[in-house]
Amino acid sequence: MLIIRHREVAGLLNGHEKEVIDLVADAYQRHDEGRTSLPHSVFLRFPDRPRDRIIGLPGYLGGRAGNSSDDGSGGSDEVAGMKWISSFPGNVEAGTERASAAILLNSLKNGHPEALIEGSLISAQRTAASAALGARLLLGARRPSGVTLIGTGVINREILRFLAAERPELDALAVYDQDLDRAKQFTSENARLLPNAKVRHCTSLKEALGAHDLISFATTAGTPYTDLDSCSPSAVVLHISLRDLTVPAVLASHNIVDDPGHVLRERTSLHLAESETGGHDFIDASIGALLRGTAQLTPDPGRPLVYSPFGLGILDLALARYVRDAARRSGIGTLIDGFLPAPVPH
Repeated sequence: MLIIRHREVAGLLNGHEKEVIDLVADAYQRHDEGRTSLPHSVFLRFPDRPRDRIIGLPGYLGGRAGNSSDDGSGGSDEVAGMKWISSFPGNVEAGTERASAAILLNSLKNGHPEALIEGSLISAQRTAASAALGARLLLGARRPSGVTLIGTGVINREILRFLAAERPELDALAVYDQDLDRAKQFTSENARLLPNAKVRHCTSLKEALGAHDLISFATTAGTPYTDLDSCSPSAVVLHISLRDLTVPAVLASHNIVDDPGHVLRERTSLHLAESETGGHDFIDASIGALLRGTAQLTPDPGRPLVYSPFGLGILDLALARYVRDAARRSGIGTLIDGFLPAPVPH
């Protein structure tokens, strides 16, 4: 069993934002091609702590014909495993990270667990890479006026990092958080990611929504609380936290998702829209289909473009495989012998 710790994961991923975006794009395309197995996420909730949850995301990401493993073993580039991630929002007030995670990868030769990887950074970066990829597809050649971040936690920090890699021309940043001091601390620590950007701290959500035509929601909201009436008519909205937008806002927008079967669950804004309308015709396309060209999007003028990715476990597996293979090549991580029972003699 190979154990890879957080600081080791960070060392293997940092500075590789564009490569991570490409890995995420490839995983979405494989998913659209039917090369994955992706059961629904399992949500463990607590009766007396409704904000807290632990989520299990099992999955299998199939390989491409002719591709061999990066570890030099000559095997397929397929991967299988599970992410187990907790979200305890109260941690933020206590000065610790909201989310913590571990990813277990299994051998596809014999099913044995073979790598245990600290997963919080992988989870945050695959989410951010998905957001940056959504911005790439929905903005196209259009240059945004700047970016607005709603919520100032780890996810929007990583989204800012990946947008800076994807859109280095961004020169304006607006930030909104219910806690203004937290927003100012966020920009003090992270505005360097966009060193030439003019920073604006918004004092209201309405001001934030109108500040720029690229907006990222990454909050801990459990129920919808906002429309998009204050946005630019051509706004691209990265609805990463999934439960911010009201049903009318969803229905008035073009909606891109990662997988309808996953995002229409767990009382997301889109799930509520489906429950209210009795269908999901308001979903225009999946990101994998747009990447492969099997779907097209022709936006109506005046309708925002909203990207709502549920967060597919295959993205975590794609990045975890990359980390595992890089760790093997570099001799990074701790190899534990005797983790599994000894072979039974014949």
